[in-house]
Amino acid sequence: MSAHLHPFHLPVALALALAASSATADIYRYVDENGTTHFTNMPDDPRFKLYMKTQREPSPVTETVAQRNYPLPKADRNKFHGHIVTAAKTFSLEPELIHAVITAESAYNPLARSPKGAKGLMQLMPATAQRYGVENPLDPKQNILGGAAYLRDLLTMFGNDLQLALAAYNAGEGAVTRHGRRIPPYRETMEYVPKVLAYYKRYKSSM
Repeated sequence: MSAHLHPFHLPVALALALAASSATADIYRYVDENGTTHFTNMPDDPRFKLYMKTQREPSPVTETVAQRNYPLPKADRNKFHGHIVTAAKTFSLEPELIHAVITAESAYNPLARSPKGAKGLMQLMPATAQRYGVENPLDPKQNILGGAAYLRDLLTMFGNDLQLALAAYNAGEGAVTRHGRRIPPYRETMEYVPKVLAYYKRYKSSM
């Protein structure tokens, strides 16, 4: 692994560290004089301070990070598959990607609500729902279409960079732009991106 990791690279590097280590994979960071945030798992400079401490029990070498940390929910995914396929065709997305986002966002609970006000399968914020004409975000069809439209716009905005699009879906496109078109150094976002990618990979190999 590189000794200095920018926020854009952190989710992948963190996943590799967790996969390779049977003990800890602590992450350190510092902000330089130019305002750039640097991350490392092997601090060699006193300016680095502990940012995230992770713990992992020993596991079989065949076990993947996705299998350990991101179990698939016990849900009937087929129930919403028709709406997902329609949205995928409408916005030129893969159904597996929409499934992955829904898994991470709501675990297929169409009535899910977050403390921040996000609602439904794809956890649309009120402003996002309004932007995409979603009158009832708790309606699965409307919610999936709105979330898929937003995801398509984010992919277009960030040059089809899936990691950045997912980071923007979680933290907002403004946050990604403010951080130099890199994944913002927010713990939730840095965990969210690899989680969705892990689900996406698993669905592509099994659906």
